[in-house]
Amino acid sequence: MKDSPALREGFQEEKMENTLEEIRTLAQKKRAVILAHNYQVREVQEIADFVGDSLELSRKAKSTDAEIIVFAGVRFMAETAKILNPEKKVLLPRSEAGCQMAEMVNAEAVRRLRKEYPDAAFVAYVNTDAEVKAEVDVCCTSSNAVRVVAAQPNKRIVFLPDRNLASWVARQLPEKEIIPYDGYCYVHNRFNVEEVRLARERHPEAEILVHPEVPAPVSLLADKVLSTSGMLEYARTSPKSRFIIGTEEGILVRLLKENPKKAFFLLGSVKVCANMKRTSLKDIFISLKEERHAVELPEELRKRASLALEKMISL
Repeated sequence: MKDSPALREGFQEEKMENTLEEIRTLAQKKRAVILAHNYQVREVQEIADFVGDSLELSRKAKSTDAEIIVFAGVRFMAETAKILNPEKKVLLPRSEAGCQMAEMVNAEAVRRLRKEYPDAAFVAYVNTDAEVKAEVDVCCTSSNAVRVVAAQPNKRIVFLPDRNLASWVARQLPEKEIIPYDGYCYVHNRFNVEEVRLARERHPEAEILVHPEVPAPVSLLADKVLSTSGMLEYARTSPKSRFIIGTEEGILVRLLKENPKKAFFLLGSVKVCANMKRTSLKDIFISLKEERHAVELPEELRKRASLALEKMISL
């Protein structure tokens, strides 16, 4: 469905002068909450009622009393909100905003691995589609992956789909046998050791903070390996004042806003997730105005997928 010409014209005529206030007014009228991931563009983070990482957003979606959830992120995030809130309308302003890593694994692949590793616990990164979540024992995020895996009674763990996150978890839990799936985040997988070497030369006094989705040779050289929420917390509480950040560049919006007296440098070239950057204020306005791009899931699938998510949230 194409966007309404009248809506687009009306939006453009406002010249964006009062757009933030108008979206908030519309959200209040419709009893909607706007959730945005840390990698969204600045103006979308500013309009959001809550900005966070996947775990924080999952918990917020679970606890909200809003009737409509507008999810400024990618599809698996909006699906997660719908799985946890079947009675609410969940809107994904850009329906084509997907996740390449999530698309690297499917339910059939999980079922094949179940036959190959019948004694293993299956842990799925939340960066997966609902069909995959429905086939695993528990989900995790980069914030809680170590805790989730450690809580499994099984020694053998099939971890999917991110091989880099699996590698990092394996280093933290040597008592577990981690069997990684061969998926990866195309953004984080671009970080390399040469970028770390150059960053050390240019900013020897700065600490290097990287996301656990980066390749193992990079995370091994970093000072800290942290989720986006972990980076934000560490930057706030650390006595250090200069940091090199190894994750998608959108995190700088909050880092700079919350730490105006500290300096932040990106590790290597600017890394951008194209799908995270798809959503604009215009998309949010139109989606909310027309209640467009609502996420729908078959109830049987939703119930099965909810088991792995609820188990994660309870840990």
